Amino acid sequence: MKPLIIIPARGGSKGVPGKNIKLLNGKPLIQYTIDAAREVFADEDIVVSTDSEKIRETVINLGLDVPFLRPKHLAIDTAGTYEVLLHAIDFMEQNGRRYETLILLQPTSPFRTGQHIRQALELYHEDLDMVTAVKETSSNPYYVLKEENEQGFLETSKKGSFKTRQECPKVWETNGSIYIIKIQSLKKRPTNQFSKIKKYVMDEIASHDIDTPLDWKIAECILND
Repeated sequence: MKPLIIIPARGGSKGVPGKNIKLLNGKPLIQYTIDAAREVFADEDIVVSTDSEKIRETVINLGLDVPFLRPKHLAIDTAGTYEVLLHAIDFMEQNGRRYETLILLQPTSPFRTGQHIRQALELYHEDLDMVTAVKETSSNPYYVLKEENEQGFLETSKKGSFKTRQECPKVWETNGSIYIIKIQSLKKRPTNQFSKIKKYVMDEIASHDIDTPLDWKIAECILND
């Protein structure tokens, strides 16, 4: 069965104001994600969930329908992605469109492509709760991450007797670009409570996520390299 693709794009953004439709190398940021989704899926299965009329207008100008605006309680800073996804699923089901699988694509990952989505899909099967895109983290908790103990002294975050970074186990950091989710599992609990999760590994550039002005400048440098 075809998956439902959801691109969540809230209008408010404190780190980079208006980032979802801000032009990155001449294109609205959200267009990079829409283009990647369109490499793999039909428009009828791609849903942009937004509270913003400006974002809705931008997406419609790209030729993609936006069937609803989020209700106000899902447009505030404290609204979680979990509730946003359930709302989109419910909307589609109320309109006769039922899906078994959901693909969440954050619009802040401009270097994730259709090829990445296809490769992640190859790892997914119905016995899983989710496949999530990751990168190998440079902040290894066995080596560089520290926590304060009860006495206020720094200790290595995760215990181990490793002399070099290379000896440490690999640790993976979710990059936010691709989540392939079993809808039946999502209706029971949020993704942070899933137990059957597989990773899809991406490199550092493909994993780049835009959250701050520095992230934006790095993205411009990557595109103009």
